[in-house]
Amino acid sequence: MKQIYFLITVIAGTMMLSSCGRGGDRGELTGVPQRSFRAEVPYGMVYVPSGSFLMGQTDQDVTFSQIAQTKQVTINAFFMDETEISNSKYRQFVNWVRDSIAITSYMHDEKYFIKPAKGVKTNGKKYINWTYVKHYPISFSASKKGNAAHAAKLQGMYYQGDDRVFDRNELDVRLLKYNYSLFKLRNAADYKNDKNKKRSDFIFRDTVNVYPDTLVWLSDFSYAANEPMVEDYFSHPAYRNYPVVGVTWRQARAFNVWRSRYNDAYKDSHNLPHRAPYRLPTESEFEYAARGGKIGTDYPWGGPYIKNSKGCLMANFKPGRGNYSDDGGTYTVNVRSYFPNDYGLYNMAGNVAEWTSSAFDESASTFVHDLAPTFDYEAKASDSPVLKRKVVRGGSWKDVGYFLQNSTRTYEYQDTAKSYIGFRCVSTYMGRDIKDKH
Repeated sequence: MKQIYFLITVIAGTMMLSSCGRGGDRGELTGVPQRSFRAEVPYGMVYVPSGSFLMGQTDQDVTFSQIAQTKQVTINAFFMDETEISNSKYRQFVNWVRDSIAITSYMHDEKYFIKPAKGVKTNGKKYINWTYVKHYPISFSASKKGNAAHAAKLQGMYYQGDDRVFDRNELDVRLLKYNYSLFKLRNAADYKNDKNKKRSDFIFRDTVNVYPDTLVWLSDFSYAANEPMVEDYFSHPAYRNYPVVGVTWRQARAFNVWRSRYNDAYKDSHNLPHRAPYRLPTESEFEYAARGGKIGTDYPWGGPYIKNSKGCLMANFKPGRGNYSDDGGTYTVNVRSYFPNDYGLYNMAGNVAEWTSSAFDESASTFVHDLAPTFDYEAKASDSPVLKRKVVRGGSWKDVGYFLQNSTRTYEYQDTAKSYIGFRCVSTYMGRDIKDKH
């Protein structure tokens, strides 16, 4: 009897506490019910805490100390890829685009599409069943059993006629285009009081050929025997963990859009909250992350020297007058080469220079805000080339040591691909600090 009485008491107490906690029928303001959110560090990324730093040249940089302006800025917390995007990771994007085109434009096999639930109207739209694709990957070879029919349909994706070499089936990479759209929040903010503007005026749409320009290994250099790099660098497994190059700024942005949508699709299927979209870092975020929490240093590992106490070079660049192999790599090296900085980021200096989201302006430091500063501009095709400059940071395997400094900024044009420029992604941390409870 005592046990029954105790059980009734516990249940009643629980109900009372539960009712008080919700505000229940008492007419109290309790907020909209939402599932809890626990921050997680995305796979392959590191957490960079918020903070403030002096952006620009240090006092030790005598050459530029009189003409370059430094500025104390504050950066919110964010996640950043611990390495540059590798050939293997970028190839996942290329293969996704390839398979999408193969399924929708050539194969027309209903098994590769999601079957809508009974009674659901799709208005003619079809969605690829990527789970099915994962279990039954598309084969472009007719040699495997059961693939002859598909291979015959996919012949149109190969180079045709005089473009063929020795009648080999080689994928026509000109077909690999990715269509996407973005809402330009800055433009919307600038015209928010303009009643003549429509929402569609602020939606940016682009179509980008996603395959890297492998010919950069020849076009970037005068009379250099780099044909093996053209043929093998992006395709051979020996280079799978080397940084992708030959990618324009527009291709890097398209990759971020795809990566965001790819992750969102998984979150949706598992009813999980989305994280902030992936994007290119601003140049202030890149410099802040490169410094690794250190103050007034020249390089990501500290400074002011480019060698450690044992005389070993700390990054992949062009030592001396051109002894490229002295640092361990003649061209690029594995994305996990050398020691990471104090935030756990590899090759924030050297290996490949990296695209940022920021537009290049020599005097940007004088007019950008000191809180999360950046200067961006969406260049039109008709714009002058000077408006198509994007900030490049970090220095590369073919650069001298000056370009490896944390504060050194240079630029390249957004539609230009180079054998020494790659990129990595960031995602804004939603909240104050990852240690805080949500």
